Amino acid sequence: MLATIGAASVDDLFQDVPAEAVLDGPITGLPNHASEMAVERALVKMAGKNKTASTTPFFVGCGAYKHHVPATVDMVIQRGEFLTAYTPYQPEIAQGTLQVLFEFQTQVARLTGMEVANASMYDGSTAMTEAVFMARRITRKPKCIVSAGVHPHYTSVLKTLTRFTGDVVEAGTPVFTSGAPGDDLSSLIAAIDAETSCVVVQNPNLFGHIADLTPLADACHKAGALLIVVVTEIVSLGAIKSPGEMGADIVVGEGQSLGAGLLFGGPYLGLFACREKHVRQAPGRLCGETVDASGKRGFVLTLSTREQHIRREKATSNICTNSGLIALAFSAHLSLLGEKGLRHLAALNHARAVQLADRLSRVPGVTLLNGPFFNEFTLDLGREARPVVRKLAEKGVLGGVSLGRLWPGEKTLQTGMIVAVTETATDEDFDAYEDALDEVMA
Repeated sequence: MLATIGAASVDDLFQDVPAEAVLDGPITGLPNHASEMAVERALVKMAGKNKTASTTPFFVGCGAYKHHVPATVDMVIQRGEFLTAYTPYQPEIAQGTLQVLFEFQTQVARLTGMEVANASMYDGSTAMTEAVFMARRITRKPKCIVSAGVHPHYTSVLKTLTRFTGDVVEAGTPVFTSGAPGDDLSSLIAAIDAETSCVVVQNPNLFGHIADLTPLADACHKAGALLIVVVTEIVSLGAIKSPGEMGADIVVGEGQSLGAGLLFGGPYLGLFACREKHVRQAPGRLCGETVDASGKRGFVLTLSTREQHIRREKATSNICTNSGLIALAFSAHLSLLGEKGLRHLAALNHARAVQLADRLSRVPGVTLLNGPFFNEFTLDLGREARPVVRKLAEKGVLGGVSLGRLWPGEKTLQTGMIVAVTETATDEDFDAYEDALDEVMA
């Protein structure tokens, strides 16, 4: 093999790695060998140093949220017929998986206020990027406008995947005022021109602020552009008007909040829904309802103009799979809740967030940025937030995400901290947070 590729030794394969990063011997500080039990004990001891969401008052959000997942969800997804099923190309032996995905699509379409949804995508950020590609195919225009209120990690993924395919314009800078933090809809509307294929906006936005997107949708449609709405906290749609009702053309989001825990950052669940007239340009996999040779109801994959079925350059998308197991967990959790349960869960999240926001805003030096929010809000600490977050962690409270971590280059944002509250936060957690913040800010 080395001779075929023209390499003298295996070491030649690593010549691009900087010399200072290459080990010149065994890792120091580790034994040469140990028993399996000894290794397990050592790793458990190391892991015990971590502060986790399940052992600490936890108020971290920004796209991944700690919600209670009923034990029934795990019981369902661990059934062998679901756990081992992968690609349901043979409908005669995959009716269970296909039906679950069909029901999942129905749930997502109803939640988002859209007419059709696909069988899921990898995560929220890649779903957003696919929506931009889709908008460009539909409008045949290159320019994409991204709101400053969209999660910067999502925007980073978008820029990476579209760096050779068209313009991505960020409208304005993150607004950090006592008015409506994160979005200036007037600046988004002003940025729309004849070359604009789509405008991407998050609701609730990264700062937690909720906006009525109807005027933005009207402006997009007047210019022949599409409105793409991102939802990172899907539970919010149990309480606020859906993006579809506000005129969105494509809705994407992260479904982690229902059915999946934090899971160390993944695997998560990308949601994708759109207007029916655009369905043939939608990415990913779609399940449809049909009848078999005997006239009985059945399910199949449909509209499969994907990379696996057609020449790559002709495909609407090169996404050719879906997060099937996490989609199943999402569907199981939402089915257990039902519409009434989801609305109750959303109301509880909002009520608890309002209670904590009121308590923390009374801490000297802390200002709550005004505006309607769901279960996430932004505090102005009047000082750099990152040291405050670290000191709170030292006191046993994971208090939130500093804006400086998300926008290290924006000096005006360094004093901001985003706090997320879900139904899992207790009154004791609130007490611990308020006391710890009061001490740190003193």
